Amino acid sequence: MYAIVEIAGKQFKVAQDQKIFVNRLQNEEGSEVSFDTVMLKDNDGNVTVGQPYINGASVKATVVKHLKGKKVLVFKKIRRKGYQKMNGHRDYLTQIKIDSIN
Repeated sequence: MYAIVEIAGKQFKVAQDQKIFVNRLQNEEGSEVSFDTVMLKDNDGNVTVGQPYINGASVKATVVKHLKGKKVLVFKKIRRKGYQKMNGHRDYLTQIKIDSIN
């Protein structure tokens, strides 16, 4: 059983007891979160597709921890001009564990 759910503007394929990283959520660590924006649900070959969302479907998850992702380096260069610019950033992430798909 799996579902495709929209979390913080991005779509994720989730299954029960799976841990995923999403953009930072405002919830406390250890708290439960419910997502109602389920787009597709597969229950052992019985596929339900929403238009755009499935009415009454939800995914419940628990916030495991908040963390920062790996550093992403952005390097710009114009050849033969002596121009080089190095920049980088780390995204703020939240790890969640999928408890149930209803």
